[in-house]
Amino acid sequence: MQFAAAMSRHEDSQKAVAQLVASIQRQMPGPVHLLAVFLTTEYREDATEIAALLRYHLAPDVLIGCTGEGVISGDKEIEGEPAITILAGRLPGVALTPFAIGIEEWEDLLDENAPERLRRRVGAARGDTRAFLTLGDPFTTPIVEFMAALDALAPGAPTVGGMASGAQTAGQSLLLLDDGMREDGVVGVRIAGPVRVDTIVSQGCRPVGETLLVTRAENNLIHTLGGKPALDTARRTLSALSEPEQELVQNGLFLGIVINEYQPAFGRGDFLVRSVLGADEAAGVIALNETIRAGQTVQFHIRDAQTADEDLRHMLGEQRANDPRPSQAALLFSCNGRGTRLFPTPNHDAGVVQEIC
Repeated sequence: MQFAAAMSRHEDSQKAVAQLVASIQRQMPGPVHLLAVFLTTEYREDATEIAALLRYHLAPDVLIGCTGEGVISGDKEIEGEPAITILAGRLPGVALTPFAIGIEEWEDLLDENAPERLRRRVGAARGDTRAFLTLGDPFTTPIVEFMAALDALAPGAPTVGGMASGAQTAGQSLLLLDDGMREDGVVGVRIAGPVRVDTIVSQGCRPVGETLLVTRAENNLIHTLGGKPALDTARRTLSALSEPEQELVQNGLFLGIVINEYQPAFGRGDFLVRSVLGADEAAGVIALNETIRAGQTVQFHIRDAQTADEDLRHMLGEQRANDPRPSQAALLFSCNGRGTRLFPTPNHDAGVVQEIC
């Protein structure tokens, strides 16, 4: 098993690809089984050509990727500038099954009474699934329901990946899968066979107030929490915070959605944290960058640099303590609310991963 990573910051897409290909071939000559590609939104118009050139020169069995507001490679996080980063893997004996799901297919594939439809789509007919690598469009992917469905299909196999970023509305993100490209839904790869995939989730947020039940919601809009207008509930929660905590709300307010409802209590790692995008004063509604439904349990969260740093170091340290063997490679997916928006110096998350792993 072998991996190689490369990054190019050349604004000319063809020259950027040439740099990437030369670097991968120098580090890892020979076949490429999996190629993960991440490119900033500056390359959106050239994304199809970039993927085609990478497929031509590196001939991966599976190519998966997406656009993002920033990209990460090694100990560097590139924000607000053009960059492309790729990770190439040689995985002998490992089965890679690519899949794509469009916005119009969710209702059919997430039908709890017909799980075989999703099982066939993601190639999970056998029981040797090790992980699902997925990349989605945040505006058209019901990620909580999708993750729960994958967990039911393959218990114990983690779903890893992230959402495309840098888009302001549906149709602006790009998802890459082999020689195809889409602007909605999700692309993914089922990973099976002789490989181990370990994961950690460091949200960098801490809960405030109490857990709440969503009692009325539509798409990404929450109308009521506990039977009361969502905006009024948010205001009551924030007014009860200490003054330092209220100052942290200026960095953004977040809502954690419980991933597994069948637990006696909820703690670190139990929430899928999403940004609160705004509110409608007249209707008392709050909006998230995530679809949500009535019956889900949520809790407001706030984020600060110290908590985020401590949480990431704790999670990485705990993972290394459980298995001190060095990892062969890592994919790091970071929130666009982190980086220099959160930390006083650049490259924080990438640097901590390099330091501990």
